[in-house]
Amino acid sequence: MRVPGPSAPSKPSAEARARLDLRWRAAHLLIAPHRLAFFLAMLLLAVSALWWALIQASRVAGAPAMEPVLPGALAHGALMVFGFFPLFFSGFLFTAGPKWLRVPPWPVRRLLLPLILLALGWLVWLLGAQVQPTLALAGASLALLAMVWISLLFWGLLRQSQAEDRTHARVIAVAFIMGTVCVAGLALALALGAPSVARRFVLTGLWGLDGLVFVTVAHRMLPFFSLPSDHGTGSDNPWGTLGLLAGAAGFEALAVWIEADAPAVPWSFAWELLHGLAEWGVGAVLLWRAWGWARRQSLRNRLLRMFFLGFVWLGLAFVLHGAARWIALSGEPQWGLGATHALGMGCFASLMLAMVTRVSAGHSGRAQVAENAVWVLFCLLQVAVVLRLIAVLAGPSAPHVLLLAAALWAAAVLEWARRLASWYGRLRPDGRAG
Repeated sequence: MRVPGPSAPSKPSAEARARLDLRWRAAHLLIAPHRLAFFLAMLLLAVSALWWALIQASRVAGAPAMEPVLPGALAHGALMVFGFFPLFFSGFLFTAGPKWLRVPPWPVRRLLLPLILLALGWLVWLLGAQVQPTLALAGASLALLAMVWISLLFWGLLRQSQAEDRTHARVIAVAFIMGTVCVAGLALALALGAPSVARRFVLTGLWGLDGLVFVTVAHRMLPFFSLPSDHGTGSDNPWGTLGLLAGAAGFEALAVWIEADAPAVPWSFAWELLHGLAEWGVGAVLLWRAWGWARRQSLRNRLLRMFFLGFVWLGLAFVLHGAARWIALSGEPQWGLGATHALGMGCFASLMLAMVTRVSAGHSGRAQVAENAVWVLFCLLQVAVVLRLIAVLAGPSAPHVLLLAAALWAAAVLEWARRLASWYGRLRPDGRAG
């Protein structure tokens, strides 16, 4: 009779291995594209937020030694528009994009160098903005190389695809080309000593890159664009909404250059009136659609509430831009800066926090919900946006209001970045890939 020997030890399950390896490891950032890209975006977001809060504090304290050598608004604006947003976009697009296009994803290591170059370029830009313009130019050049690289990689996925619906991916690919052109223009204007032209490229990128990508991804992901009609007969032309949003973003990017020399043009008064009226029209349509969706759906889910408020800020940004144009005709141009922050901080940052939280939770094996802490941070962000708008009207108190807004923004994004960055370097608790 054969006596059975000791059985071979069974291989631990994926869940067991995940429970055994609880440490944060840099190697785990290479498991999926969103891990690496989101982590680098969080790093750049945290550094830029701290820097801007310190700049505002130094201005209140009367410490000119802290003032950047580049115009502060230009240095800050370039970071906001071309820095962490494209990194977040890349993480999302190289994770979700292959699924949209039904093509194999790029290996994460193929994305490693361009993503690191993009983050490094803007960190060098920040250092150069503070101490040496030539260094800032070098940083912008590194970022430009990375943008070209990332754009080519995404276009490579698009060319491979035979999917029937490639509209969203095509619009985003065009947006990345526009963003790349804007970064090139920013670097060239800086090299030629033309900060006003450099600022135009930043504003163009705000609409042509960030605006176009956000509205396209939102159209793909969010329910605001497929509202059931009052009679339950289907959607209210969701593709028309995408056309409206993309067209409006593209027109605003173009208007930056049309209006560059507006005061010297005889028809500038009529243009500003008509442009403002068009912005009011777009804003009204967006707010109407948001209201219609809110009446039909429950906003008890916090993530949906965050998406909804971000979309509301988009409508308000158009309305505020229209009002700012009319007010500027009476000699008060500062309102335009408030409208720009309603778009960048109110809409884009709100959607960023909601989308990245949802994607990060889903791909880390966690419930796709906004926990109490995340909801508090989101509300803190909204307060920062409102304070930034109030600063436009604060007069002599504006520096103190700006400092408070910058401090709340930094506090919100730093804690959010800390929470989510801790996920990216750890294995999923359920042991699954991603």
